[in-house]
Amino acid sequence: MSGWDPAASALLELLPQTGRGPKRGGIFALWLTLRVAQDVLADPRPQERSHRRRVQALERRLSSLTMPPPLRRALVSAVAQLREVRREVVPQVLSQLVAPARESGGPEAGEAVARAAREARLTLR
Repeated sequence: MSGWDPAASALLELLPQTGRGPKRGGIFALWLTLRVAQDVLADPRPQERSHRRRVQALERRLSSLTMPPPLRRALVSAVAQLREVRREVVPQVLSQLVAPARESGGPEAGEAVARAAREARLTLR
C-alpha cells in the first residue's frame, strides 16, 4: 500500500492517547491487521507467496500482544479469512472488526475501522 490512508492514520493517532495495556495493544493489533487487509486491495495485487508470509508475520505479532478477548477472537477470524488473496473478502473482514474495535478500543477506533471498510467497498466498485 502506498502512503497512509485516513483509517490507518486515525488508529495511529489513538496510540499515544491510550495508556499502556490491553486497549493500546488492541489498537495496535487493529492497525497491523488493517494494513495487511488494505494491501490485498493494492494494485498490483500482492503475490501469493509474499502475502502468505505477511499473514504469517501478522499472526506471530498478534500472538504476542495483550488485548481484550473479544478483539482477539475477532482478529483470529479476520486473519483466517485474510490467508487467501481474495479482494472481495476485505470489506467483510473489516466490517466484522468494527464492533469489537468499538468495544475494546473506543468509538474512535470503531469509526476508523468502519471508515476502512467503507473505503474497501468503494475500491471494489
